[in-house]
Amino acid sequence: MLLIQDIQANKEAILARLAKRGVDFTDLVNQAITLDDDRRSTQVELDNTLAASNKISKKIGQLFAQKKIEEANAKKAETGELKAKSNELSESLKSISDELYDVLYQIPNVPSEAVPAGKSEADNKVVLEHGDNPNLTQNLPHWELCEKYNLIDFELGVKITGAGFPVYRGKGARLQRALINWFLDKGRDAGFEEIQPPILVNEASGIGTGQLPDKEGQMYHMQTDDLYAIPTGEVPITNIYRDVIVKEDDLPIKNCGHSPCFRREAGSYGKDVRGLNRLHQFDKVEIVQIAHPEKSYGLLEEMSSYVQSLLKDLGLRYRVLLLCGGDTGFASAMTYDMEVWSAAQERWLEVSSVSNFETFQSNRLKLRYKNTDGKNVLAHTLNGSALALPRIMASIMENFQTPEGIVVPEVLRPYCGFDVID
Repeated sequence: MLLIQDIQANKEAILARLAKRGVDFTDLVNQAITLDDDRRSTQVELDNTLAASNKISKKIGQLFAQKKIEEANAKKAETGELKAKSNELSESLKSISDELYDVLYQIPNVPSEAVPAGKSEADNKVVLEHGDNPNLTQNLPHWELCEKYNLIDFELGVKITGAGFPVYRGKGARLQRALINWFLDKGRDAGFEEIQPPILVNEASGIGTGQLPDKEGQMYHMQTDDLYAIPTGEVPITNIYRDVIVKEDDLPIKNCGHSPCFRREAGSYGKDVRGLNRLHQFDKVEIVQIAHPEKSYGLLEEMSSYVQSLLKDLGLRYRVLLLCGGDTGFASAMTYDMEVWSAAQERWLEVSSVSNFETFQSNRLKLRYKNTDGKNVLAHTLNGSALALPRIMASIMENFQTPEGIVVPEVLRPYCGFDVID
């Protein structure tokens, strides 16, 4: 959530950068400013009313002490009127504040100056490409390879739950587990503390990281207990620091964690979501950092390089995209997407996003650090997938297939216990 004081002080600059998203947010920004002005004036009127009431109350005490009963009772009538007015102003202040927050919740984060303007993925900027296309003697898509080698049963998942909930079997299950363990070990070696978070969160957690209140339709909601299944490990891990003041010397704080993720993905159909390309349930290893504002963009570059190192170790061809404003997530100020080449599908598949949220999440979370002047300052938050499992699994199967079987990347062989899937 944007800081209203920043909107008040830098309205035109904020609107100019929000325009990079390809949407005009002028009405919402103006509405927020008007509501904040109303809130401020109501607060001043309430403070003055309470001060007047307190002043009269002291006077009443003095009058009673002086035995001036009639005059004291007359003053009591005045305090009654002031109390009624203060109650009315308090209710009005709460209503205005609630409306202000409702409006602020609808305004996305301001894109970084480095983010290109644009409305869709067509406007994203390719930052780099690495690796070459594999030379394949056969070119089967991963869903056919899964069936051929009995690795993942999509139809069985439909029977048990529904479409988008696959069942991993045999070497398919072992390959996924190997990837998870390898990702976590690499994260530990890079200085990330491993977290095993809950996979259900409350509403406050969803609000803290920006999934709520406007994205309920994308999350699975357990109404009886008012809990949400997490769409990403970012949500519970980042919420560890909700309402926390961390030590400046402890920054950056680095966490990683594996979790299943649940996304309704309403309205997703067609060949581009076949097989592992888009699921309702999948596994992911997430990395999260709590950072000093002056160092967060340097850490974003480090996180991008870290994810790239995993893709290099796996031997996958990949590219890095700097997302344009219109394709950047609601809460993000700047995002890099990492995509791997799918040899069989002949297209790029997104496998990771690393993002800097600046103070957008920490303002909602009330996540601060105490600086050298003793002031509490909002920290910056960052996160990224390192990595999402389904499309990595698909890419490994498709890019390393041979007529004799699927060759397992060398770094995974000690974790798998086998070199080839045949």
